[in-house]
Amino acid sequence: MIEATSCGGVVIFRGKILLLYKNYKNKYEGWVLPKGTVEAGEEYPETALREVKEETGVDAEIIKYVGKSQYSFTVPEDVVEKDVHWYLMMSDSYYSKPQREEYFTDSGYYKFHEAYHLLKFPNEKQILEKAYSEYLEMKKTNLWKNRR
Repeated sequence: MIEATSCGGVVIFRGKILLLYKNYKNKYEGWVLPKGTVEAGEEYPETALREVKEETGVDAEIIKYVGKSQYSFTVPEDVVEKDVHWYLMMSDSYYSKPQREEYFTDSGYYKFHEAYHLLKFPNEKQILEKAYSEYLEMKKTNLWKNRR
């Protein structure tokens, strides 16, 4: 068994959530949240911000940690157990540019219910629900709009 750690972000701008569409040789296809592997010497928040920037072109700011998801997948001769640490993030524009080298063919901001239904993986849907409820709570108490 191989253990791996990734970090990612639920990026929100004006109430909408940033998603990426991945299409890898038509075998792996679907909408996902931006995330990626922790590099040597990197702290989790650094990884999350770097991956969001690399995969979407978006400069985001971390608002808070929202939790961890876990999943496993099989590679030839082994099983990879993956932990993903997620952060609620804020962006300051609608601009995004999918990273073609990583097989992302589209990106954009979607309303919560659209994003929820578009997301491919149940664990990302759960993280989206948690992050979005945190966002709504902060908005209600005026903690969100005063950030930037």
